[in-house]
Amino acid sequence: MKRILFTLKTFATLILTAGLMTACSSDDDPVVTPEPGTEEPEEARWITVAGAKMGDNPGDGNGGTLIYSVTSDDAKDPSVSIAPFENGFIAPSNRTARLQSSEDGNTIFNISYAGDTGGNYTKYTVEGGQTFTPTGSEVSIAPYVGTAPRWIKLFDGDQTGAAVYVSTENEFDEDDNYTRTEATIGVVTLDLVNSSIKEFQEHSVALSAEEEANGYYISRIDMPVLNAAGDKLYIGARLSKVDPATAESDSNYVILGSKTIVLDYPSLLNPSVITSTVGHGNTNGYRSINAFLLNGSVYQANQSDPEGSHILKIDADNQYDDSYVFNLDDALGIEEAYILAWRPAGNGKAVIAYRHSGSAEGVAGAQGFFALADLNAKTAQKIDAIPYDPDFYLFQYQGFVVDGTDIYLTQGAVGQNGNIYVVDTETGEVTKGAELVNVEGSHFIGVF
Repeated sequence: MKRILFTLKTFATLILTAGLMTACSSDDDPVVTPEPGTEEPEEARWITVAGAKMGDNPGDGNGGTLIYSVTSDDAKDPSVSIAPFENGFIAPSNRTARLQSSEDGNTIFNISYAGDTGGNYTKYTVEGGQTFTPTGSEVSIAPYVGTAPRWIKLFDGDQTGAAVYVSTENEFDEDDNYTRTEATIGVVTLDLVNSSIKEFQEHSVALSAEEEANGYYISRIDMPVLNAAGDKLYIGARLSKVDPATAESDSNYVILGSKTIVLDYPSLLNPSVITSTVGHGNTNGYRSINAFLLNGSVYQANQSDPEGSHILKIDADNQYDDSYVFNLDDALGIEEAYILAWRPAGNGKAVIAYRHSGSAEGVAGAQGFFALADLNAKTAQKIDAIPYDPDFYLFQYQGFVVDGTDIYLTQGAVGQNGNIYVVDTETGEVTKGAELVNVEGSHFIGVF
């Protein structure tokens, strides 16, 4: 199944070398332009498919993660069959591994999640099929952010990863009256090249005095992303609330404007919190990258928004651009849209995995769908060329591959076979690619 990439390239190099030797016979020889269609073909890149194996219940993904790589040419070929659950490489992790890939697809980065190896960082060279060769040394970030870290690869040329955690504690005055909830965040940056810790900082991050008096606090953080200048780190946040009268958890409360923690980078100092007046709800995402740098601004999805998920925009001034309004409910004509995962290409078009109030309840949760969105026009359309099933579960979805203006994704209901699909974001054309062979209770969580 593995495509031999070097043959065509080597042959073309030999032909080119021979041509150059002939061309050097005279300084007056004309420059020959290759005939259209005779140029050296672009080299295919690796596409790594990831599957989450069932633990105790269908779709829980707690049985571990298996990965298998093919070339992009094979990924687009519906006659190719990929069976990661039978033939894949087991990515070290007690539960679902938190995977990242290099921009060229040649390296997989992994930090184990939970268990005895939780927090261990490993790196692999992708060599096709189930062959992932360890490279570099291992390092544990567990002493800094625990054995179940939430981490992401920053978009800085595969140089740095960032992991985060938050711990909370209710505070009371001398009369035992609730005053606020202390939220302490920890942030560690990891040198992905040299497998070493770069920086670690802890901070108490406060909301406004009014918000804290009403019992609001930051309860979860995730998905760090660098700004365009490379001097600020944005961290998505989820808010929770207690009843100030009892200090007990309060689940029936007004959802505040979406918030993001801002730190100086690379020092990780001087925390502040910015708030959107457009979107409400959380910005920490879940398993997949939730915020992306594009054309000088950061575009960030929110979740649990009473008006449906938004794509929010943070500009170069490190503040939300509240003139930018992109609501997925309005764009798709649905209600209670919830962005599960998403990925933009460099042209401002994006593929969004989502569910909504009309999603069927499947074996592992609400049914998922994909849409093609235009971040500039603030429009979106469901991708109908992809088949859907009540058991098509995308809550744990992690990875898309962007190759130029193409975006690769996986489709397959829990316990059922599926396919890779490739979306040409310029034209909207969708190509059905390689078959994905599933096993009982398991599901595919993306490509890298």
